Amino acid sequence: MTIRLPRQVQWIIQKLKEQGFEAYAVGGCVRDSILGREPEDWDITTSAKPEEIKEIFRRTVDTGIAHGTVTVLAEKEGFEVTTYRIDGEYEDGRHPKEVWFTGMLAEDLKRRDFTINAMAYNDEDGLCDLFGGQEDLKQGVIRCVGEARERFTEDALRILRAVRFGAQLGFSMEEKTKEAAGALAGTLKKISAERIQNELVKLLVSPHPEELLTAWELGITKVILPEFDRMMETTQETPHHMYNVGVHTVEALKHIRADRILRLTMLFHDMGKPEYKTMDPDGTAHFKKHAIGSERITKEILRRLKFDNDTVRSVTRLVYYHDYRMPPDKRSVRRAVNRIGKELFPYYLEIRMADTLAQSAYRREEKIADIRGVEQCFYKILRDGECVSLKEMAVTGKDLIGAGIKPGPQMGEILNTLLEEVLEDPKKNQKAYLLERALNVYEEK
Repeated sequence: MTIRLPRQVQWIIQKLKEQGFEAYAVGGCVRDSILGREPEDWDITTSAKPEEIKEIFRRTVDTGIAHGTVTVLAEKEGFEVTTYRIDGEYEDGRHPKEVWFTGMLAEDLKRRDFTINAMAYNDEDGLCDLFGGQEDLKQGVIRCVGEARERFTEDALRILRAVRFGAQLGFSMEEKTKEAAGALAGTLKKISAERIQNELVKLLVSPHPEELLTAWELGITKVILPEFDRMMETTQETPHHMYNVGVHTVEALKHIRADRILRLTMLFHDMGKPEYKTMDPDGTAHFKKHAIGSERITKEILRRLKFDNDTVRSVTRLVYYHDYRMPPDKRSVRRAVNRIGKELFPYYLEIRMADTLAQSAYRREEKIADIRGVEQCFYKILRDGECVSLKEMAVTGKDLIGAGIKPGPQMGEILNTLLEEVLEDPKKNQKAYLLERALNVYEEK
């Protein structure tokens, strides 16, 4: 087995070996290289202690010195170099109470989470695979190193990571690993929101977001996303649907491209349905105005999981408008773009399409034709340069002040009145006309 190491990684390994230390590329970069994937990061493990690493390399950063990690800067890139270590007892299901440095690679590898992440490589010694990681890669299996319960007890996040790796690689969990994950899923409550968020997003944008159902089966979502469990319990007795709300959500995730905002929106778009469900006497279900509840729940979850403000704003807005309909004519679409936002409108179109494809075949062709019609109108509006927002109008507040209109709330009302006219008829977006119209409105008020 030969792995092509980046030049900088070869240089770091060689420098360490010249000083009498062992050094290997380790972990995910080795796994991805064997799979023929491009590694995102290259990590190096070594028998050298942190202070010895810092003596060998001129440019370093103490990124995790207490746990033996030093970042070595090579050709303007940073590479994490970590001393072989043995982890002590994990008291909180997150961090080892103590860390001991060791001179043995085997001791370092056996503390790692999964066999596919516990392989090391350098050009001189080749592949070091003590736990059958290469075979598990061939078989498409996620298996813990050693005893699964021990690995998951050490760091509960590994339970979610097992599902995430399965989603990214298209692998299945080995039976004992799966049993332990289900038995210990409740310990995920010890994990910080930020770490949960990171793993959840990686799962969602993976090639197999349907692995969210594995997380549900194992009781993981009950801890980290109980709202999804409610969706899995909510049936949809309507000709428009053939799945319960949760399975429909997963199908929608599969039908939309792997963009972070899009996948998050599809995850949350129907979370209001359990709360808003009503039943007709004939047994037909309705979910009127569920988007209002979905928006509220989405904001609560995104805040709970410590998402940034931009993500919260974009996703909640798209969730609120995910079921918004308009006729496929330019006038109606201009108003819709004004409400949703020009930047988010292409996302809205993708969301409507994925939502439709995850429904039953009932009136599907009609729904798709409608979406395509709206899409054509939108891009024609863009090509024609038609105004869809205040910032695109031919006049500004400054122009109105120059025309003699006093600043204040009334000015905002006038600008919105002008925008309504321009949305109705984009040919009116002319400075001279709008200034004259503004003065007339001002005098009327």
